[in-house]
Amino acid sequence: MNITRSALSLIVTLFVWASLGTAAVHAQDASASHLAAAKRAIVATRSTNRLDAILPQMAQQAKAELIRNRPDKEAEITALVDEAAISLAGRRGDLEGEIVQIFSRIFSEDELNAIADFYETDAGKKFLSETPVMLREIDRASRVWTNGVQRDLATAVREKMTAAGLQ
Repeated sequence: MNITRSALSLIVTLFVWASLGTAAVHAQDASASHLAAAKRAIVATRSTNRLDAILPQMAQQAKAELIRNRPDKEAEITALVDEAAISLAGRRGDLEGEIVQIFSRIFSEDELNAIADFYETDAGKKFLSETPVMLREIDRASRVWTNGVQRDLATAVREKMTAAGLQ
């Protein structure tokens, strides 16, 4: 398999970048039960679900770049990048461990258990499932409100300027 220097460089860069994320090992200052509560809260809140897409996105970007340089080697490049990405997939647990540490530093064990307790209820699950809809609606409402307030502010300022003889 003959790949270009830039393709090899990109693959090496991917490996190095991925390695940096786990180079530092954190001491576990929190108790085992505190860390377990952090993990439970993370799972209940689905806080790390979106992180599952990082490695596949990186692989897609690598493929696109490499194939752009060597379109004649698309199949080989795809296989190489897929193999490299699969070999790194196990490292996802390292990121999860870092996030458990972060949660355990920010929240007490009792707070983490309370968070998990809520998000494990039907109301908590509904809150998570409806959050994207709520955010879209909040964004829409804030845009409508902003437009109305901006219009009313401009009208009020014009009226005051006219009354003050400034217009």
